Amino acid sequence: MKAIKKFGKTFGKSFGLAALLSVTALASAEAHVTFLDREAKQESTILAALQVPHGCDGKATTEVRVKLPEGFVFAKPQPKAGWELEVIKGDYQKTYDNHGDKVKTGAIEVRWKNGNLSDDFYDIFVIQGKVSGVEADTSLAFPVTQMCGDTVAAWDQVAKEGGDAHGMKSPAPLLKVVAGEDHGHDHDDMAGMDMSGMGGAAPAGETVKAGDLEVSGGFAKAMLPGQPVGGGFFTVKNNGQADDRLVSVSSPAAGEVQIHEMVTKDNVMRMRQLKDGIAIGAGETVKLEPGNLHLMFQKVKTPFKQGDTVPVTLTFEKAGKVDLVLQVLSAQGK
Repeated sequence: MKAIKKFGKTFGKSFGLAALLSVTALASAEAHVTFLDREAKQESTILAALQVPHGCDGKATTEVRVKLPEGFVFAKPQPKAGWELEVIKGDYQKTYDNHGDKVKTGAIEVRWKNGNLSDDFYDIFVIQGKVSGVEADTSLAFPVTQMCGDTVAAWDQVAKEGGDAHGMKSPAPLLKVVAGEDHGHDHDDMAGMDMSGMGGAAPAGETVKAGDLEVSGGFAKAMLPGQPVGGGFFTVKNNGQADDRLVSVSSPAAGEVQIHEMVTKDNVMRMRQLKDGIAIGAGETVKLEPGNLHLMFQKVKTPFKQGDTVPVTLTFEKAGKVDLVLQVLSAQGK
């Protein structure tokens, strides 16, 4: 009986130690920056979601830099509230087909800057892109630099071909490419809300006049699954002799609508919110279009689907409020 009790105590201690080691190993494995979904099909458009589980030695994360590998092309990062976004463009090693267009350059690095992610929390940083020209069973490495003020954590170690990355201290996040017949283009076949006719706005696509202003060509892009923000675009023509200004935008489809600008300088694209709005000079035409001025729908209640419509209210300094309906096109804006 004593032997049994002794064995029980020994077994209990051993089991407890094994369990502790197991939990510690699991926590250590999940302490790296990793992808939420670690597989992607060939020739598919995906949302690559990077999980940042903690800060640097207890310090808050203030910047996340991600280098994009060859074969992950046409990349578009998801903006994050409270963070500045910077996209660095460069040449691809190969030429890629984008709906008939031959593309040789694009985003090669994405940086979320001047944020504040406490060590007590985790967050996800998302980049939309296409996996193209990559053989099945290949792993694409996305080296990440995590900055916490003056402290830097580099997740950039890549195992040699056939090597094991599990023993590495700072492995780069890997995306395994798998074979698949589904090329996952635009997810355009999903139905969604229809907000046409709300608020007395003109039908989608029609020109709306307010004083000397004409607003036309309104559209929004379909949102991919898991994408929390949407983009909106239109053209404003000022036929008058006095300047005006678009000062704010609202929509029942989103908790907040911001006015943003994308500017590229020295192959670096930066996005910033225009809190003072957009000036519409006398006799001028201003276009909100992809890669330039645009609306950003935050806290979207129901993701925009192709074929739907999204009502917005534009507020101008002189022309007042204008109700407009945006037609939702594909994720590529077609």
